Amino acid sequence: MYKLLLVVALFGCALAAPLNDDTITKFLANQDTDGTYAYDVEQSSGLHIQEEGQSGHYARGSFGYISPEGTPVQLFYTADEFGFHPQSDLLPTPPPIPEAILRSIQYIQEHPTPEELADRAVRAQQI
Repeated sequence: MYKLLLVVALFGCALAAPLNDDTITKFLANQDTDGTYAYDVEQSSGLHIQEEGQSGHYARGSFGYISPEGTPVQLFYTADEFGFHPQSDLLPTPPPIPEAILRSIQYIQEHPTPEELADRAVRAQQI
């Protein structure tokens, strides 16, 4: 899965890069027999990709480049048994939950249905 992510990221960056004499200025890679790996790649265009992890278990890395508009793009991520977790100032964020919805959720939590009370009783016995 991580190798596919790397290939997709490299392909996407290659498509985004202008057609010029962009050369690799740094290429470091390490793969150990226990499945741990690390790589670090930089190009003269400003593209840089870095990742470390253990195959099939987790990965931690980042990539960055300069957009066609001249904006630096930087993304950090982790990937593990809980999924892919990107972090970047350029990622969209959801709007805040409206106050009326928050009050509705609070009311539902404070006034459970008979079915919810029965479910809570069953769950309490399971612990």
